[in-house]
Amino acid sequence: MIKLARMQLEESVCFYPWIGDPKVIHYSLSAFQNLKTPAQIDHWFAATLRDEKSINLGIYLQETNALIGYAGLSNLSATNQSGEYFILIGEKAYWGKGVGTAVTKEVLTLGFTTHHLNRIMLTVSESNVGGLKAYTKAGFVVEGRLRAACFRNGLFHDKIVMSILKAEWQQ
Repeated sequence: MIKLARMQLEESVCFYPWIGDPKVIHYSLSAFQNLKTPAQIDHWFAATLRDEKSINLGIYLQETNALIGYAGLSNLSATNQSGEYFILIGEKAYWGKGVGTAVTKEVLTLGFTTHHLNRIMLTVSESNVGGLKAYTKAGFVVEGRLRAACFRNGLFHDKIVMSILKAEWQQ
């Protein structure tokens, strides 16, 4: 169904409609809320691809090689053997079809095997029911709550902190 691979600089154009769609970026990076022009998106994307403390992978459809989103690990710490998971499925046609769960499982495998991490965490908006379901299916457990940590559409809402340890993943 999907494959993960390095993204190319010219693929920033795929992000233009995604970042311009309030539904796509509703639960995503706060930075996306302020990116308004193609030049701003290009600048963000180039910096993302250069970030040495992150693994940024495109989510591609196996059959067509079309880019439908991106995922990976940020804030990598060799000392703590940890990182923070992120995902954005930009093409709404693939929401609710198991893509998020499949991508999450692949990134966890990469983090725990290739990058030798011990802990992978994430934060997810409390109202992101699909995200919570996908992360739970992939083995993440709730660690806590960041109260009123996200401001969208004039309202604050909580973020849920989840993590998975290598020992839990191996089971």
